[in-house]
Amino acid sequence: MWRNYLTTGVRALVKHKTYSFITIFGMAIGMAACLMILLFVRYETSYDKWVPGAENIYQFQTWFRDPDTGEEGQVQMAPYVTKGLLQKDFPQIENATYALFSAPVVFMNGQAASTKDYIYVADNFLDTVPLPMLHGDKAALDRPNVVLLSRSEAVARFGTDNVVGKTFSLISKGIRTDYPVGGVFQNLPKNSHMRINAIVRVDMGTYMANEPQFLDCWGCQGGWVYLKLKPGADPETITRQLHAWEKRNIPDQNAGEARFNAGDFSDWHVVNIRDVHLGRAQEGAMSPGNDRKTIVTFGIIALLILAMAVVNFTNLATARASQRAREVALRKVLGAARRQLIIQFIGESILIAFLAMLIALAMVEVLMPAFAAFLDADIKVRYFGADGIALPMVALVLVVGVVAGTYPAFFLSRFQPAQVLKANKSSSEAAGTGRLRTALVIGQFAVSIGLMICTAVIYAQTVYARTVDPGFKRDHIVQIDGLNRYQLINSGNQIVERFKNVEGVKAVGRTGIGIATDGNNNTGVMVPGNPKPVNIGFYNVDPGFLDAMGMRMVAGRWFDENRPLDNATLPFPPTPEAQTALAARGANIVVNESGARRLGYTNPRDIIGKQFRVAMVEDQFGLVPVTVVGVAADARFRSVKQPLDDIMFVSGDSGHQVLIVRYQGDPAAMRGRLESAWREITTEVPFDAKFSEDIIGELYRADDARAKTFAAFALLSVVVGCLGLFGLAAFTAERRTKEIGIRKVLGARSRDIVRLLAWQFSKPVIIANLIAWPVAWWVMRDWLNSFDARIALGPTPFVLAGGLALAIALGTIAGHAFRVARTNPIHALRYE
Repeated sequence: MWRNYLTTGVRALVKHKTYSFITIFGMAIGMAACLMILLFVRYETSYDKWVPGAENIYQFQTWFRDPDTGEEGQVQMAPYVTKGLLQKDFPQIENATYALFSAPVVFMNGQAASTKDYIYVADNFLDTVPLPMLHGDKAALDRPNVVLLSRSEAVARFGTDNVVGKTFSLISKGIRTDYPVGGVFQNLPKNSHMRINAIVRVDMGTYMANEPQFLDCWGCQGGWVYLKLKPGADPETITRQLHAWEKRNIPDQNAGEARFNAGDFSDWHVVNIRDVHLGRAQEGAMSPGNDRKTIVTFGIIALLILAMAVVNFTNLATARASQRAREVALRKVLGAARRQLIIQFIGESILIAFLAMLIALAMVEVLMPAFAAFLDADIKVRYFGADGIALPMVALVLVVGVVAGTYPAFFLSRFQPAQVLKANKSSSEAAGTGRLRTALVIGQFAVSIGLMICTAVIYAQTVYARTVDPGFKRDHIVQIDGLNRYQLINSGNQIVERFKNVEGVKAVGRTGIGIATDGNNNTGVMVPGNPKPVNIGFYNVDPGFLDAMGMRMVAGRWFDENRPLDNATLPFPPTPEAQTALAARGANIVVNESGARRLGYTNPRDIIGKQFRVAMVEDQFGLVPVTVVGVAADARFRSVKQPLDDIMFVSGDSGHQVLIVRYQGDPAAMRGRLESAWREITTEVPFDAKFSEDIIGELYRADDARAKTFAAFALLSVVVGCLGLFGLAAFTAERRTKEIGIRKVLGARSRDIVRLLAWQFSKPVIIANLIAWPVAWWVMRDWLNSFDARIALGPTPFVLAGGLALAIALGTIAGHAFRVARTNPIHALRYE
C-alpha cells in the first residue's frame, strides 16, 4: 500500500512539472529561511552558555534614572567600590572580581603599538569567570604584575602561542612595565558578551596612585564587576536587598548647602552572564549586544515566509482539485476508505516537504557562510549533537507536510463518486474553496506588503541616521585618539601647534567628547532656587574645538585663549593648591542649547551672564563658581537612538581625550602627513586616527546589517508569494478557458479579457493593503519611537509598497492573461 502511495505521488509530481516546481521550490525557500533564522536565533541565545558554571556567574550592572527628568540609562559597568562591599555584605557570593577597561600601549622592539580589549584586574579573574587555558596555569593570576594573553594576541605579538615565561612590555599611565606571561587562554568565541585579549594583574592601589578617588567613587564607571554565587544561591534574594545595601554603604555628598546621595540616581541589577548579550543594559558593554525584539522579529518573519509556502501548497492543491477528482472517485469505487485517501494525500505533502528540505539544505550550506560573515557571527551548520539541526529538520518536514496537506487531504477525500463520474461533472469547485483561496492570497500579500513597508521605513531611517545634520560639519574630519595618555598630558599645546602647520589642515581642536563618543562625564550644577544639584554633561575642550568641529554659536561667544577666566586648567594629578585657587576665582563656561534648557532657560540669550556653582574639584574644596559666556548649537555626538547630550563645556590645556583635525585635500595624503607630525612628537603613543565617515559607518554598521537582512527576507516573502500567484493564475486561466471562449464569441475584446483576469487578482492585493497598512504603521511607529531623531512616518512607503505589490501581481499573471485572451475561441470551445 505504501509503495503504491509513493508511486502515485511521484507520478503526480512528474506529470505536473510546473505545479511541482512551484510548490517544492517555494517550500524550499521557506524552509531555508526558517533554518537560517533558526540557526541565527539559536546563536544569539547561546551567548556565554559555554562558560563552565555559567548558571552561577553574574554581572553587576548600574542602571541610572534621573529623578528630575525621568531619563534612564542602563550600563553594564559598575563602580570599583561595589565589588568589595558586595562580598562583605552577601555571604551568597563565593567570588567577585573587578575588570577595569584599559587600552595600554604595547612596546616591543622599540615600537609602540595600540591594543584592544585589555582588562586590568586586582585579583584572579579566572576564579570568578573561568576561561579555558591553553598554556600555563590560571593560578599565575594569584600574584600581581603578571599577564595572561589570548592565543590570538600571543601569536600577534610573538608569532607563537607558546609564550609562557616571556616578557611583555606595556605602557600604561605613562609608565612602562615589564610583565612576565603567566599563561595563554583560548580565544573567546564570538558568542560571548566578553571581548578579552589580555588579562593584566596589578595592585589597584598602586595602579591608581594618581587617581585614588577612583577606588571609592560611586559615580565612576570604568569596568565590570562579576559575581560567582554559591551553588543554590538565589540572585533574586540579593536583588531585593540591594536597596538596603546601598543605603548602608553609599555616603552622602555635599553640594553647597545641599546634600545628595549617588544612590538617588542609581539602581543595581544582578544579571546572569547568559542574559547580558540580549539584556536591557547595552551601554558600557565589552562587545555590541542585541535585543530580544530583533530576535523575535526575525523568528516571526521566518514563520511568515514558511506559512506563505504552506499557503501556496494549499492554494494550488485545491485549485487543481479537478485533476484529482476522478482519481479519488475511482479509488472510492474500488473500495478505498476516506481515511486511506487522507493518509495518501498527507503522505504526498510530506514527500513534497522532504524534497523541499533537500533543496533547502543545499541553499543553507551555500548561503550560511556569507550570511554569518555578513552578521559577523560564528554560525556553523551542524547536523548532529547538542546544537545539531537533524531533529529540527525532521520536525520541520513533518509539521510542514502535515499542516500543508491536511486541508487539501480532507477537501479532496470528500468528493462523491456519483457526482464526479457522471457527465464529465467535477466537484472540484465545492462551496467555499474559491473564497478560501482568495483569503489565503490576501493573507500572503498582506504579509509581503507589510514587510515591504517595514523594509522601506527601516532603510529610510538608516539613511536618515547617516545623513541627518548632527549640528556640526562632519565631513573632512580626522579624529585622533590618545591625548589622554600620560605621555601626552602636558603636550597638548605642542601637538596643536605642530598640526596647525601641516599642509591642508584648516583647524585643530581638543575635546573630551568626540564623534560617536562612547563615554559619559557628568557633574552636578547648583542652580539658584533649586536645593538639589542638576546633573549635566561636563566636557573639557579648547578654543580651537568650535572651528575644528564646524559647530556654531547661537548666543554669546566661544572661549578666548586671551581671557584668563576662560581657562580652567588643573594640573594632573590635581594639587590641593590648584583646586583651592580654581574654586576661589571661578571660570567661564559655554553650554549647548539642551544644557541651557536643562538649567531652566528656554531662550539661549537669557542664560548669558548667569552664574552657577559646579562640582569641578573634589568635595573638600567646595563648588566652583562659573559664568555662562556662550551657548553653542546642539550637536549630536552619539547615535540617533540616544537623546542629545545636555552639555557644559569648560576650556583647558589638558584633560582631553581626542584631537579633532579639519582638513582639505586628499584624505590618504593628509593621514600620512598627520602621522609623520605625530611621530615627531612621540614614539610611545601609537597614531590612532579615523576619518569621520568611517566612524559614522562603524556606528551604524550593526543597524545596516540588520536592515539589509530584514530586506533580504522580505524579498524572499515576495518571491514565495509570486510563485504561488503564478501557479494559481495558470490554473485559473486553464479552468476559465471555456468561459473566455464564450465571452470572445459574444464580442469581448482581448483587452477586456485581460482586464477581467487582472481585476480578479487585483482585488486581493487591494484588500491586502487595507490589512497590511495599519499593522505596518503600528509596528513601525513603535520601532521609530526608539530613536531620538527619526523620520516622519508619512504615506510614501505605504503607497510605494502597495503599488509595487500590485505591479508585481499584475506582472506575475500578465503572461497567462495575454496568452488566454489571444487564444482562438474555436480551440477554447473544444476544450471539453
